[in-house]
Amino acid sequence: MSHPRFDLITFDLDDTLWPCLPAIMAAERRLFEWLRGRLPGMEDVHTIETLRDARRRLMSEHPEIAHDLTRVRRHVLERLFEEYGGNPADVEEGMALFLDQRNRVQLYQDVRPVLSALRRRYTLISVTNGNADVGRIGIADLFHHSLSAAEVGAARPAPALFECALQLADVEPGNALHVGDDPVRDVQAARGLGLTAVWMDRNGQAWPGDLAPPHRRVADLFELQAWLDDRAPVDTV
Repeated sequence: MSHPRFDLITFDLDDTLWPCLPAIMAAERRLFEWLRGRLPGMEDVHTIETLRDARRRLMSEHPEIAHDLTRVRRHVLERLFEEYGGNPADVEEGMALFLDQRNRVQLYQDVRPVLSALRRRYTLISVTNGNADVGRIGIADLFHHSLSAAEVGAARPAPALFECALQLADVEPGNALHVGDDPVRDVQAARGLGLTAVWMDRNGQAWPGDLAPPHRRVADLFELQAWLDDRAPVDTV
């Protein structure tokens, strides 16, 4: 059986290469404690959850910026500082504090060895809807390029991130593979553009019954690497 040749592999970041929630929760707690010291009275009205609700409302009211999560957070902070009479100059300090903590992630143990090996055989590009920074995290060297929704102007499942990756690698969709954990934003979005999509299912989740199954389901990057090795053509003399 013949297989398409992959020249490009795109990787989602959060919950594909590391667990996202612990980093986000730690960052939000650290920022909230910082806000308590800058905005007296704020904690009488707001909690971490009410600030999440405020971001959701902003994204609903202003879909034109919803793809840029850093911008959304900054807008909410600016409103808080205006409401509680804080120094507007402190907003950037708060954002820097949040982003520092947000990028203190714990990589899955398979990330560095597998991506280091794959990078020698394929063009690797990271694509994220979030504000994870591969440079801060210390894995920029594993990718040829890294793209974010804020950078390209749209979040998945819109095709912009994949289209930009294909253009950077000068690769047709049929020769590209995407790996990600989200059935809609990763698998469905990628194959809608003609990429082969592999579902990264690290936690034994149920696949949504209303979606066609992924091309491949893997539990970790070692399994992905083994699958790619099995597909590789054998040289004959």
